[in-house]
Order: sequence, then C-alpha cells, then structure tokens
Amino acid sequence: MPDFKNASAGSNATGFSAMLDRRQLLLGAAGAAIGAATLGVASGLGIRTARAADRTEISFASASFFGKEGIGDLVKAYNESQDRIMVKFIELPPPSSSTEVYQGLIQQLARRNGTPDVFSQDVIWIAGFAAAGWALPLDEYFPKEKRSDYFPGTVAACTYDEKLTALPWFVDSGMFYYRKDLVEKHGGKVPDTWDDMATMAAAAQKAGDAKFGYLWQGKQAEVLICDAVEVITSNGGSILAHDGKSSIIGEKAAVEAIQFLYDTINKRKISPQNVLSWDEEPSRQPFTSGEAMFMRNWSYVYPIAQDPKASHVVDKVAVAPLPHFAGGKSAACLGGYQLGVNANSKKREAAIEFLTWMSSSETQTRLALNFGLAPSRPAIFQDAKLKAEQPFMASLQNVFTGATPRPITPQYAKVTLALQSGISKALVSGNVQAELKATAEQINKIVA
Repeated sequence: MPDFKNASAGSNATGFSAMLDRRQLLLGAAGAAIGAATLGVASGLGIRTARAADRTEISFASASFFGKEGIGDLVKAYNESQDRIMVKFIELPPPSSSTEVYQGLIQQLARRNGTPDVFSQDVIWIAGFAAAGWALPLDEYFPKEKRSDYFPGTVAACTYDEKLTALPWFVDSGMFYYRKDLVEKHGGKVPDTWDDMATMAAAAQKAGDAKFGYLWQGKQAEVLICDAVEVITSNGGSILAHDGKSSIIGEKAAVEAIQFLYDTINKRKISPQNVLSWDEEPSRQPFTSGEAMFMRNWSYVYPIAQDPKASHVVDKVAVAPLPHFAGGKSAACLGGYQLGVNANSKKREAAIEFLTWMSSSETQTRLALNFGLAPSRPAIFQDAKLKAEQPFMASLQNVFTGATPRPITPQYAKVTLALQSGISKALVSGNVQAELKATAEQINKIVA
C-alpha cells in the first residue's frame, strides 16, 4: 500500500505496480532494450542528435521505482543497447519517502559539480530546481512542435519561466470513482457536472442505496491542495495568476469552487464531516466497503476495489474524469515523476541522449508494462499489449488529458502551507470568501 502521507506530491508511483510480479520480468522483459543510436529518429522527438565520443560515463539519480523490474534494470538495458554511453545509477529511496528523495537530490545538485547528470523529480519540485539554476533548459533539444506528443498538463508542469526545464516521464492524477450499479439505478449516466453529481448522490442516499454520496479528501495536507486545484480549475479558476507572481484564489471562480466543497458537507449533505480529517486511505475505505456512491482518489484504489479480500464492490466500480461546473472543463491534479538534466553536467550531449531514451515511446511503454507507471504520451494508451495487460491503465487516457499541475512556483513549499491553512479554515468555518481572500494576500507576499 502506498504511503500517501509521505507521497505528498500525490504521485501514486506504485499504484499499478501493486499487481506486478518481479519474477515475471526475469522471464520476459529482455527484449525491450532499444538502440539509443536510433532513438533520435525512432522517438519522433525531432531532437538534435547527440553524439558522444567513445564511451562516456554519466550518472542518473532516481527514486527507487520497481514492478516486474527496477530502475537499475532499465539503466542496464540502456547500457547494453549501445557502446558509446555508460550510465551509472544512483538509487534514491522509494517515492513513498518523498522527503528523503527530495533532500537527496538537493544535496547533490547544490554542489554544482555535475553529479548526477540526469535525475528524476516529483512534478512539484521542477520550478524550484529550475529557479535555483540546477536544471538545464531543454528547449533547444525538444522543439515546441514535438511537445504535443505528451499530455498538455505534463508539458505545462515541466515548464518554468517559459522554458522547458524537465521532460515528461510518467503520470498519475486525481480521478472520479463511481458505483456502476448505483449510477444505473439513479439516472444511468455518469454525471458531467458537480451539480448533477450532487443531485444523483443525494437521491441515492435518500433511497438508502448509499450511506455517503461523495467522498473526497479535506485533511489539512497536500492532498487538500490536489482536491482544491481540481475543483477550482473545473470552474475556470486558478490559484496563481498566469505569470505566477500573484494569487487569484480570492476571486469568484475559486470561491465558488471551495464553497461547493463546503456545501457537500453542510448544505447538500452528500459528504460526511469526517472528510475534513481524511486523506486518501480513510476516504478509500468506506468506498470499497460499499458505503459510498462517488469518490475522488488516485489510481491505486482500482486494484483494491477489484480485490475480493479487500473490497465489497468488486466489478461494481468504474472511473471517469472528475465533474466540472457548468461551462467549465474537467480537471485532474497532476502527479508523477519527470526527468531533468543537471545544468552543471559536463557531459551534456550524453545526458540528453539518455534523457531522450528514458522519455521515448519505447521506454515509456516498458515502464507501463513492467513498472505499472502510466505514460505521459497519449499515443501509448492505444497500444494493444498495454490494453491487454493493463486494461485499467489503458482506460485512463481521458482522465490524464485533463491533468492540471499545482501552482508552478519556486516557492511552492511555502505556498502549499499557506493554501492548506487557508482552505482548511474556509472549509471549517464556512467563511469561504474572507478566508480565501486572506490566503491570496498571504500568498502574494510569498510569490511577489
């Protein structure tokens, strides 16, 4: 079970991996090595071909992801696929220990000695690393016309100060779980809007079909920011202005969105008061126990919901994009890890070549099949083998299309604490407009 208290970025990096058996890899994954010499063309990135003289040694630091294989196996496959670059893997703690991973990267990047040459990073660290001058701008290697190969939200999250400072790798996001049997009984159509969702949830409660209509995560923690980003964005609002230099969370769209969350508890009465102290697992448990109709959560819930030892709703659960307000669009908070190149790397061309291989369609497909990590390239979701081996993941393309990054600012650590406090006060007191206005003023002092 992932530790989401520590996986503060909302990156369910181990979600799909829970079902995987590492031993299977040893029997079947050997054929996935890709010739790096051909990847500049094969990946379709249109990159400037990087050529390193002789066998150049570079280093790659990453959190320790695993499934049927580990990241070390992936690096080994790259090393065996060509004879010009040798990658040394620096293994960091698993993503469930995100604080330790973050500190490990900071300690190394701050030395400015070029090690590691390439690194993976949680999506919320990108702006901070870029602002510190630790991440190499990648625009000259990955032209804008080729970035449409990735989900737009991942490219936005990898961009700071109008420069591409990371390359998309794999994703997770918030999603809308629903009970198929109850939706069929109470209208037959998965609700598109928050209002329709609340009406349907109330009807199911009134009929005695569900104890809870809608479960979400209101604990004063990082996950509250994820829930808030989704509902605010789905009303056309935002936490920061486009330039990232001021907050607009006190404006109408955001106020209406947070007011809706408050109303699910106090007016619509489709959510229990307890959601204000719940993060992912406390909200998951009543859903898989059969007590709720709808729930917002991450991808890791699905295999649990299908496990008869842990779930009372096996074969009764499906996933859709989160609802939106009338006139708005569905939004899902983006999680996942992305790739960066050390700005102080002395072996830049080799680093770019390895980075390109790691983000290629071939490697991302391998990550999906062997690690259970969802691709950041939409086209891979049409892969026949992925559909056969990971049908749930393959069904999530529409969910990830609406993936939205959290506020992109090098001051994110301070901004998220201000948001957690301010939104929590709004949800407890019901004085939403005043609390969000005060929160905006506090954030303005941080990001100005």
